[in-house]
Amino acid sequence: MKATDPAGDATLLRDARQLAPALYALGRVLRLQGVEEAGLTPLPPSDLEVLRHVLDSPGVGVGTVAQELGLHASNASATVRGLVAQGLLRREQDPRDRRAVRLHPTPGAVQGMAMIEDAWAEIFAGSLTLLTSDERTALNAAAPALRSLAKALRERRNASRSGT
Repeated sequence: MKATDPAGDATLLRDARQLAPALYALGRVLRLQGVEEAGLTPLPPSDLEVLRHVLDSPGVGVGTVAQELGLHASNASATVRGLVAQGLLRREQDPRDRRAVRLHPTPGAVQGMAMIEDAWAEIFAGSLTLLTSDERTALNAAAPALRSLAKALRERRNASRSGT
C-alpha cells in the first residue's frame, strides 16, 4: 500500500500535529519510568531500545539493529557489547555466514523486560483511573491502530534510508 502525500491534506496534517506531540510525550514517560520501578538497574534509553528490538526479533544482526533503530553502527556495536557484558544479550555465530553474529536475549533479559512491562502496566493503571470510562475505552480501541502506525513509521524510515 503506497501512502499518499499528506502535505495536501489539511485534516491529516492537523490530526498528525495533535497526535505526534502526545505520542512523543507518552514515549518519553515510558523511557524514563519502569526500570527503577521494577527494581532493576537503570539502563540508558538506547540500551532499552536495542534490548526491546532483540526481544522482538531474536536472531537479528547488529547491522539490522543499527539500521532499524537509526543508530550509527559503532554505537549499536558498543550498546550490544554492554548488554552482552551485563548478561542481557548473547551472541551466536550465524550458521549460514560464519562471519556474521546473531543476537538473542538471555532469560534474564526476558524476565527483566517482563518486570519493566509489569511496572509500566501499574504506572498506566494508576493514571488510567484519572481518565473517564470513555477515554479509557478510546485508548484501548486505539492500541491496534497505534501498533500499525509504529510499523508504518518504521517502514517509511527504513525505506527512506535505503533510497526506495
